[in-house]
Amino acid sequence: MSCFVVPLTEAVVVSAAKALINRRNNAKNVVNESQKSKLKLESFNKKISILQNMLYGGSFLLALEHIYHGEVVLYPPFITAMRTAEDTAEMLHEMATVGVSMSLLVTAAWGAGILIYKLCKKIAKKEEIA
Repeated sequence: MSCFVVPLTEAVVVSAAKALINRRNNAKNVVNESQKSKLKLESFNKKISILQNMLYGGSFLLALEHIYHGEVVLYPPFITAMRTAEDTAEMLHEMATVGVSMSLLVTAAWGAGILIYKLCKKIAKKEEIA
């Protein structure tokens, strides 16, 4: 019904955190901007941008799917499950179970991808030395 709201909320929180961290680091690095700190910030931004794209993209596709099936409409109350109290309870339960599990799965897949990338980079560095 509206399980896409949970990953969308996570995407908005991640975007806000990224903006806050970038603003704080830019304020710090105005005086002491070393190459190493610039590279760290760029690496962080790339990794977080991947998570943002995964969350926003998945939420967008799920919203389209819900619109196609008539669960989300373009007039109030927008989510058809909000018409009755029983449907609203069912919708909240779906958000708490399906929405949260989707968000956790996407974040875990992103974390696993980052971990695999770091391991591959480490192995390539060892092969360069040898």
